[in-house]
Amino acid sequence: MRFAVTKVCGGGAKARAGVLRIGGGGIGIETPALLLSTRKGLPSFVSCDLLGSLPLPDSLLLLVCPTHFMEGPPLKTISNIGGLHRMLGLPDHILVAAAGDSIESLPSSEATNKFGASFDTPSGRRLVKPSDYMELVSCMKPNLWASLADEVPAWVTEKRNKISVDRTLRWLDACIALDTASGTNSFGVVVGGSSIEQRRLCATEVSKRNVSGFWIGGFGFGENIDERCSLLNAVTDCLPPEKPRLVSRLGLPEEVLEGVAAGIDLFDSTYIYQLTMGGFALIFPIDMVERETQNGLFDNDGGDSTKINLRATTYRKDTSRLVDSCSCFTCQNHTRAYLNHLLNVHEMLAQILLEIHNTHHYLRFFRSIREAIKVGEFDLFRQQFVKKRRAHIAAAVL
Repeated sequence: MRFAVTKVCGGGAKARAGVLRIGGGGIGIETPALLLSTRKGLPSFVSCDLLGSLPLPDSLLLLVCPTHFMEGPPLKTISNIGGLHRMLGLPDHILVAAAGDSIESLPSSEATNKFGASFDTPSGRRLVKPSDYMELVSCMKPNLWASLADEVPAWVTEKRNKISVDRTLRWLDACIALDTASGTNSFGVVVGGSSIEQRRLCATEVSKRNVSGFWIGGFGFGENIDERCSLLNAVTDCLPPEKPRLVSRLGLPEEVLEGVAAGIDLFDSTYIYQLTMGGFALIFPIDMVERETQNGLFDNDGGDSTKINLRATTYRKDTSRLVDSCSCFTCQNHTRAYLNHLLNVHEMLAQILLEIHNTHHYLRFFRSIREAIKVGEFDLFRQQFVKKRRAHIAAAVL
């Protein structure tokens, strides 16, 4: 893996653009970028043949969860096939493995012990030891993988935070020792809960290891906005600038902008999945600096300034596209009324079309962030976006 920072915002800002390359002649993925969440290797409602309809190369980054494969084909079978790339038929995609997610493998801090991390899965609670985890990684053959970590919520004690850091560092060393590539394709996980001191300690220690990048975990577990900003900045200040940083579970547009402002390069989130399951479609203008309104005024029916609820009856006879300027398959071929019908008759095609649109739209949002950084207007981009959101929320309350 190779990573290079190509642009850093001036004036002491941390927002930066870069390029991530996998392999000798791999396709360059521009950052900041989004890892698409998957269930057993593929997005929840987008099949392998439909992945090509998503923007390239932005959609090549896929997050896979090894614990999803603890039940299914034997690990030896996956390995004999040639790993997940061959099994899924995705030779050109970049698979990034991480032990937990926010859909089917939720970290369970209260059940985690000194032997391994615990996860709540559809088949029950599973304890995963570093040796078990690295066996999964070895058979799946992802391009990049994150080490096993003890993630804790914001409300735990300082003592529990310290234990979390100690375990995570010990498991990182164990994972690197078991890796045939000695950690050259690994992301070291930074934890520490809501303790700035423990976050800095963990970041400093992880940066001493032979890792290719840093996976900042433990967010989305009860911390408030002010805490999150301080924690992110405390961590990135301790990390070397030449390696990529990834943060997990920050998916809302405002959270992404906050992460980019702190110097984050990659984001792992289930935001698109949650929107799709709820029947929501993203509709916010991509160019938040110019603020050109799409499809007239924003709708208030069950949505906000970023999304609309297509289950609402107001869309029953709405023959317009989701977003006029969107070039995705859904917007080019279907109307809001059709999607409203599919959702109300519980047809799975609704989720397929919604996930295609939401993924396409959100990847365009990341592309706009990169363009704003390149021209030195990221701060303006962020301010305009947040200002518009707050104004809309205030108007809705009144």
